[in-house]
Amino acid sequence: MRHVIALDVGGTGMKAALAGPGGELLHEARRATGRDRGPEAVVAGILDFAAELRAHGADRFGEPACAAGVAVPGIVDEESGTAVFAANLGWHDVPLRALLAERLGGIPVALGHDVRTGGLAEGRIGAGRGADRFLFVPLGTGIAGAIGLDGRVEAGAHGFAGEIGHIVVRPGGTPCPCGQRGCLERYASASAVSQAWAESGGGPDADAADCAAAVAAGDERARRVWQDAVDALADGLVTALTLLDPRVLIIGGGLAEAGETLFTPLRDAVRRRVTFQRLPELVPAALGDNAGCLGAGLMAWDLLHATTAPTATTLTSPEVTT
Repeated sequence: MRHVIALDVGGTGMKAALAGPGGELLHEARRATGRDRGPEAVVAGILDFAAELRAHGADRFGEPACAAGVAVPGIVDEESGTAVFAANLGWHDVPLRALLAERLGGIPVALGHDVRTGGLAEGRIGAGRGADRFLFVPLGTGIAGAIGLDGRVEAGAHGFAGEIGHIVVRPGGTPCPCGQRGCLERYASASAVSQAWAESGGGPDADAADCAAAVAAGDERARRVWQDAVDALADGLVTALTLLDPRVLIIGGGLAEAGETLFTPLRDAVRRRVTFQRLPELVPAALGDNAGCLGAGLMAWDLLHATTAPTATTLTSPEVTT
């Protein structure tokens, strides 16, 4: 059976799968990145993991994978296949696509940014399915974004498209590691909410999930912390939708797990801020932590179809089992 390798590399762990022609996940596996042993060990672990997946596929399906897709964090040069920089993995200028292609017997390999890869999956088979324009914003340790335009996810001229977390929403505010002050992710990421709630009396071990639970229970201090984050997020989202005019706005990541505790006030806050703009549909992400792996599989199949497809990615796809 024809299949591809899909690999999603995170800061602490890797999730991988063998994906069938319809995108269905035929085999899934997880492994630690081993980042405590240094960047060379991380790269070696990725190559070994991919090789094991290839061997498993050959044994189970009678033939090795015909392509591979890999999603990685940090700065990614998708055109050259280079993992340029990732602070949490410690690597610089790793020719990951070439290394994987060599290790996997010369098969085509696609390398993508983790958020854009997850956004591709959400746009094609998840919450944005069928939309010609979407914006995917995961709210995790930081905040990033993926811009879906006419069936593809836009990387930008230099690979930085979608970095909504570094829109300045509070000029002169909290310093950000990027060098600016008042960036969105310093106010509305899961880590920012965790810190604000801990400082407001939630306790030293409090996190964003605890704050959301306290909001749902009617705690006024938690409600103020939560509303501050929602207001900052709405400011950033309205800036983004003014520039991009998406048809669907998809919110994912850890904060989105709060459900309507987040989405009800967020929809209200965005609605209050729009004037001439058309209000997009604002929905939760549908694929959870499978998005990156599913997107990596889609990228791999796209490589095989590139000679006949008009673009590298399209928003029409067979059904996928998640």
